[in-house]
Amino acid sequence: MLNENIKTLRKSKGLSQEELAIKLNVVRQTVSKWENGLSVPDSSMLMLLAEELDTSVSTLLGEPVTEPAADDVKAIAEKLEVINLQLAKKDRQKMQTIRWVLIVLCVLIVIVFIALAVINSSYLDWNYNDPELAVAGTILHGFEFVFVRLAPIAFLGSVAGIIITFKKR
Repeated sequence: MLNENIKTLRKSKGLSQEELAIKLNVVRQTVSKWENGLSVPDSSMLMLLAEELDTSVSTLLGEPVTEPAADDVKAIAEKLEVINLQLAKKDRQKMQTIRWVLIVLCVLIVIVFIALAVINSSYLDWNYNDPELAVAGTILHGFEFVFVRLAPIAFLGSVAGIIITFKKR
């Protein structure tokens, strides 16, 4: 019974005797002897064997393992199809979320550009002898300086990202 179970499970995993032997650090002839009933693995090897074949030791020693029926394969294929559809839906949702984040980023950049154009650097005319105005004016000037240089790059990158997410549909 053990020999038949080892052979059936090995084949269902798509492993050759050589591949299983390599995983267990034994020679191919040892696996062949187990499958032909000429010898049996010791208890520690039995546990390693069960682990490599994704089964329990009791299954190896117990009732015979049967090949999956055609109906089982069909049921598994249907489950895999459902899983693939769920993954595709998640991917679409992820792309849509990324697209909306990029659109919002573009809108925010445009709004800040409009706001900066409207204030037209009026903070430069403030009285910088007042420390609070000096700090606020310096912060505004620093923000405008960095924003005007980096925002176009971010805007173009966002537009490119939006285009890419639409092409991946």
